[in-house]
Amino acid sequence: MGEEKIQSRQETKKTYIIDMDGVLVHGERPIPGAGDFIQRLKDGGHKFLILTNNSRYTPSDLQHRLNSIGIMVDSKNLYSSAMATASFVQSQKPNGSAFVLGGTGLYQALTEVGYTLSDYNPDYVILGETDSLSYDRIIRATQLISAGVPFIATNPDPAGPAESGIIPGCGAVASLLEKATGYTPYYVGKPNPLIMRLALRYLGEHSENAVMVGDNMNTDMKVGLESGLETILVLSGVTSREMIGKSPYRPNKVMNSVAEITP
Repeated sequence: MGEEKIQSRQETKKTYIIDMDGVLVHGERPIPGAGDFIQRLKDGGHKFLILTNNSRYTPSDLQHRLNSIGIMVDSKNLYSSAMATASFVQSQKPNGSAFVLGGTGLYQALTEVGYTLSDYNPDYVILGETDSLSYDRIIRATQLISAGVPFIATNPDPAGPAESGIIPGCGAVASLLEKATGYTPYYVGKPNPLIMRLALRYLGEHSENAVMVGDNMNTDMKVGLESGLETILVLSGVTSREMIGKSPYRPNKVMNSVAEITP
């Protein structure tokens, strides 16, 4: 009986949690070998989830973006900080209301869990990435947060990649509001282990059987470590091999890119 359990455990296929920017894509371009890596996961019967801190886009938006450059995934394979934030607030205050500064992905995720979007006496102020941010809404968010409305941000990333270069991220705008109000937001996205627990629950998987693949020591590797996952750092994004030694923790494996990963 004991031998059967050990054998069954060894035969369990690993589940892969994969960051997107710097791992599968650079802006609008695929990283060489990314499409083949995803196909290897499918062919091997591995469950996988692309976990992104970017809250701007819906799963359908991200699916279209990836499919159009040859990385063939379903929308069910995508999980964002917007979805995690919606799940979190719904667990804390079901069917509540929020004043939102963000993109379509965050708006859709919140409405799908039954949240009302309002600037009148909201339960939360929620900040995510957006490509259109009016100063009037920043003022309203500042007033609400200063009045004591809880402040949540989808992720702490100060900047992100775009085809035109680096652009300010959610964390940068959160810093503006924090400076204006004196209130620090609760960040749901990586490296908060909460987003990993929500992602694993979404998959119906356990951390002991999961691998985190990412390019960022401060978000991907940290959340993988603190959530109990095996970690693989790829050098196709923001981290160089020389930078690894400056961190107090190490990934389990280091690869040049996902092209080298054999599930």
